[in-house]
Amino acid sequence: MVQHELTIYNTLTRRKDVFIPLNPPFAGLYVCGPTVYGDAHLGHARPAVTFDMVFRYLRHLGYKVRYVRNITDVGHLESDADHGEDKIARKARIEQLEPMEVVQYYSTRYHEDMHKLNVLSPSIEPRASGHVIEQIEMTRTIIDAGFAYVVNGSVYFDVSKYNKEFNYGKLSGRSVEDMMAGNRELDGQEEKRHPADFALWKKASPTHIMRWPSPWGEGFPGWHIECSAMSAKYLGKTFDIHGGGMDLLFPHHECEIAQSNAAFGKEAVRWWMHNNMITINGQKMGKSLGNFITLREFFDGRHKELTRPYSPATIRFFILQAHYRSTLDFSNEALEAAEKGLKRLLQAVNTLDALEPSGSSSADITTLPGDLKKAMNDDFNSPVAIAHLFDAVKIINAVKDGKASLTSTDITLLRQCFQEYVTDIFGLSDQDEHVDDRKKTVIDGLMGIIMDLRQQARRNKDWTTADKLRDALENLSISIKDTKDGATWTYR
Repeated sequence: MVQHELTIYNTLTRRKDVFIPLNPPFAGLYVCGPTVYGDAHLGHARPAVTFDMVFRYLRHLGYKVRYVRNITDVGHLESDADHGEDKIARKARIEQLEPMEVVQYYSTRYHEDMHKLNVLSPSIEPRASGHVIEQIEMTRTIIDAGFAYVVNGSVYFDVSKYNKEFNYGKLSGRSVEDMMAGNRELDGQEEKRHPADFALWKKASPTHIMRWPSPWGEGFPGWHIECSAMSAKYLGKTFDIHGGGMDLLFPHHECEIAQSNAAFGKEAVRWWMHNNMITINGQKMGKSLGNFITLREFFDGRHKELTRPYSPATIRFFILQAHYRSTLDFSNEALEAAEKGLKRLLQAVNTLDALEPSGSSSADITTLPGDLKKAMNDDFNSPVAIAHLFDAVKIINAVKDGKASLTSTDITLLRQCFQEYVTDIFGLSDQDEHVDDRKKTVIDGLMGIIMDLRQQARRNKDWTTADKLRDALENLSISIKDTKDGATWTYR
């Protein structure tokens, strides 16, 4: 297979390396998915869209990608450490449901939201609860290697012993000494030899709902072991890329590195990739801070921070406009700008289909394919690639307005670039594409009634009613254009 000059920033090495898969043309990609105990918010959308773009671009380059994205449905405790209640179990207790009812309900809603964002399904989507046997076996292997110990039916990873042979903290840049100095006493810490030790297996209390038999008694797996066990099962003991949000870098991914080194004696991941945070008023957006906005609230506009609804395509474009390693700050103004930019880009796609070629070209677009590939090969630099596309949009609009000319070969080249990057790689499409046919029929029917009422008001010279209807529709992001032949409406 032809080697591509794709460079990826590796969080572990702090540098960009040329990507050469372990077993070309096959590439393994593992991404930490959601803990399904609530609706997905914008913070969940960023890794989903980011690694969907990575998945799409690797396939565009010709790699056969096995993309594994897990679902956490057991073992993730409220503190993100080793104490507190399981997040799924807590939700089940509060709502008086079976834990798997909670998992099924929010998994279904998560998949619906991802479909609206045009996020492709992964190759495999394993659940932690479906791989308890693999997690028990990996825990047993780590114990046999001497890097874990059993206390009262729980199993803890021995960070101090591990750190003597390997380097715990190399991903996050932390030292074991600093962790110990900054660690306060917490409930359950008395079982551990060191405050930084973490649970591979937890003994279940008498009231704990989700529990499995193990060599150490009834219990449940720790949060970190699930990804190590499932990535090894589906991608092998060493694979190419592991992705996730920056908030998972420590402790989750740091612990994954330690578990895999302890079990297999070697690094499991060749490239660690982390998308940065989405912030709101300078603070990380997330459930723990209570400042998150769910995707469904973005889609229907029902949140105090939102001035109106935003389409899934706008949310996706908003995320792709920034490099995945940069912080992305939410504001209504930023979303409105993204909406206008997306509309301009998609209008250019439609304009391309109607362009008439000339015998000669007044604009040079031959460098566009190379410019786009160069940007994406530079650590998936989507904002630079999008900037190149907007340069092409200017040329397309100039040709449409009769101020420039393109040959048929140039137009074909532009169509190919826009198809490959706008549609296939960035996954951007018309904002109505993911609205089902029934809803479209209802919307079109209601708009037909409203437009008829407005036209009747205009014929009766009832300008107050006509203007009131127009302004109400404007507030819903629907624009009215009056012409001599009647009126038309479009989404803004």
